[in-house]
Order: sequence, then C-alpha cells, then structure tokens
Amino acid sequence: MPTPDASLSGTFAIGGDLPVHRLGFGAMRITGRGIWGEPEDVAEAKRTLARVPELGINFIDTADSYGPEVSERLIGEALAPYSKGMIVATKAGLTRTGPDLWHQVGRPEYLEQEVHMSLRRLKLERIDLWQLHRIDSKVPRDEQFDAIKSFIADGLIRHAGLSEVSVDDIKAAQKFFPVATVQNRYNFTARGSDAVLDYCEANGIGFIAWAPLGSGKVKAHATAEALARKHQASIYQIALAWLLKRSPVMLPIPGTGKVSHLEQNTAAAAIQLSDDDFATLSGSR
Repeated sequence: MPTPDASLSGTFAIGGDLPVHRLGFGAMRITGRGIWGEPEDVAEAKRTLARVPELGINFIDTADSYGPEVSERLIGEALAPYSKGMIVATKAGLTRTGPDLWHQVGRPEYLEQEVHMSLRRLKLERIDLWQLHRIDSKVPRDEQFDAIKSFIADGLIRHAGLSEVSVDDIKAAQKFFPVATVQNRYNFTARGSDAVLDYCEANGIGFIAWAPLGSGKVKAHATAEALARKHQASIYQIALAWLLKRSPVMLPIPGTGKVSHLEQNTAAAAIQLSDDDFATLSGSR
C-alpha cells in the first residue's frame, strides 16, 4: 500500500487566496446512520478528526444539515482552535426531518440564521468558505444569491460556493459574488458534471467532488481492479488518484468516521497514475 504523501497531490488556492492541499476530508460520515444523529462511536469520530491535520489535510468540508448540527459541533470540539492554515468549509440550504430525508430551504433569513449557527458550532469568527447546499426551487434564485453577497459584505464569510449546480447557475451567481467553488457529485463512474468541471477549470473555480468513491459503487470495476493490482493499492485509492489527475482544480473530499479508512484514503495522494492509466480508466465507466 502506498504511504501518504505530505504534499497530498499539490495545492489549490480557493478564491485565489486560501491555499489548500487538494485531497480534503468530507465530514458527513462522522454522524449517525442516514446522516442523522450522533455517530455510533463518538470517540472514534473525534480521533478521526484529530488525525486529519496530522496527515497534512488542511481542507475539511461539512454542512449544518449533517446530523443535523452534529458534524459541525464535533469538528469544533475536536479541532478548535484550528491549526494554522486549516480551512473548514460548511454549507446551508437543506433541512432534515429524519434519516436520509433532505429538504431545500433557501429563504434569505433562514440562510443568514444558519451562517450564525455554523459560526457558533465551529467556533469561528468568520467562515472561510460557505456554500449554498442547494438552490431552493421555491425561492427566486437571485434572492438567494443576493443574500450570499450580503454575508460576504458583512464579514460573516470570506468566500462563497455552490453545490449541485449547472454552468448557467454559476454564471447567474457570478453577477452577485465571485463563485469560489462548486461542489457536485463526481467520480470516474459518474461524470455528469464534466461541463461544469471544465467551466470551473477555465475560470479558476475549485471543483469539490462529493461521493468521490461513488458511495462504494466503484468497488466492482474490472479496469480499476487491474490498476489497483498494478499499483499495489485499493480500488478506492485508484479512484481518488484518478480524480486528482483529472483536473488541477479538483478537490476530492472522501469521508469516513474511522481512522483506518482516513489513512487509507490519504495514501491515494502518493499514487502517480500514468497518462495511459488515466486514459484507460477514463474510457471505461
């Protein structure tokens, strides 16, 4: 198995002024089943969080709806005050009514409340990267974007991003604030956001890939299995290595609530896929 690389496959400057190692950590899985409630092993979840900066990871992605509130609270408890250079990004715009149940709420007053609540739970004075979790179809899009503009102007957040959006959505938002990142589902078996990724790369926008391991679906993939044997790695590590090679603006955020899985994911940064390896995997979905 490859050993972790301290460089974590290079850096990307979010918003042009927040350099992060490109392989980050997604904090959704430090909650209970169905992303609801407390994790089964709170101590292990906190150990996992504590291991994140030890491995050189300085970009954590979470959301107010993970738990809800649980992920943000545990991050604040385990890591605040944060080590120098650590960037904790969060999101708002989804509410919860039970395990695996998600509902869009994009009213400006609700989003503003959640910014303040996230600041409290994360123990921050300003959120370096705040993202609109979903554009609420029940609220005019421009009203949501204008609210985000005010959060930046008021000093509550430094940079803003969007999640699960189209190129048209990004262009509309850019009329109100600089879009620093876009977070869409993306992995080598799910590439429906290729056009969005290409737009992000052309415009210096960070592309945060959620579900970078396909929620486990990449496991039974013959081409990935062959590459895993070649590199003496796991299929999941190959999936992450493919993402890191796909684009310089790519920021994968594999998530887990266990230290062992975190260490395995981090080791993917040491894998150097050749151009042929990349092309072979890219051509087989």
